[in-house]
Amino acid sequence: MLKNHAVELVEVGPRDGLQNEVAIISTADKLALVRRAIDYGVRRIEVTSFVNPKKVPQLADAEELVAMLPDRDDLTYIGLVLNRRGAERALATGRIDELGAVCVTSDGFGVRNQGQSSDESLAAAMEIVGLAKEAGRSGQITIATAFGCPFEGRVAIERVVEMAKRAAEARPREIALADTIGVGVPAQVSEMVGRIREAVGDLPVRVHFHNTRGTGIANVWAAVEEGAATVDASLGGLGGCPFAPGAAGNVATEDVVYMLERSGVVMDMDFPKMVEAAGWLTGVMGRPLPAMVSKAPAFP
Repeated sequence: MLKNHAVELVEVGPRDGLQNEVAIISTADKLALVRRAIDYGVRRIEVTSFVNPKKVPQLADAEELVAMLPDRDDLTYIGLVLNRRGAERALATGRIDELGAVCVTSDGFGVRNQGQSSDESLAAAMEIVGLAKEAGRSGQITIATAFGCPFEGRVAIERVVEMAKRAAEARPREIALADTIGVGVPAQVSEMVGRIREAVGDLPVRVHFHNTRGTGIANVWAAVEEGAATVDASLGGLGGCPFAPGAAGNVATEDVVYMLERSGVVMDMDFPKMVEAAGWLTGVMGRPLPAMVSKAPAFP
């Protein structure tokens, strides 16, 4: 069904992959991670987050890292921002191509993550997209906890659809659905992606899955089958959220690419370089990483 279908991959390892790590990763290693992602074929990379360094000390070097990024016209560097201050910091670097704004489905998570209610987070995200456009950049909106909240439990799909419709009014580059705590299952994902695609019209839908309960890779497949245009993934399967208890790693870049490319989906990635990069990252982190494919024998 998906033969010759193309899917874009966003490498989120430098931001979401590292933000929850206790040991501070050097700026040089973060830059090396970005360079390796470029080498294995990624052209859109979430490089850092412009948030309060006291709350996320792992990303306190945002401006320093961005100043060191390779200057290439074929790359899109994404900076995650949660408010106007973060947007202004990201835009002031002159190197961030796209602002990644986040809204949340529940007040419980919103207050802990952003100091905002759900509705306030959506208004802030829409404002961030406007600021990006005014600066000649692009902006995207991610709906976090779209599949469940760690504090309020199940999230009604109608709530997510409502938020997506409102977010679409800002005309972001895309609407992303994030399973922040890894509770989603394929049937839920299929319904959600289908409903959101219908709700937002011509805007692409992006997906962001965590593999907390082992359903992440299956959820990617379900989303792509329903027409998701872009998939987030993190090299080695690193990741987690400081404000979401128990949230484990993102779906692994190499696992996603292996599954999709062998299924006939066009990814345009250099898989051997990706596996090599995962081995390098394992050394940097000093422990085995959650990804499966890069630990398995090469095939075919």
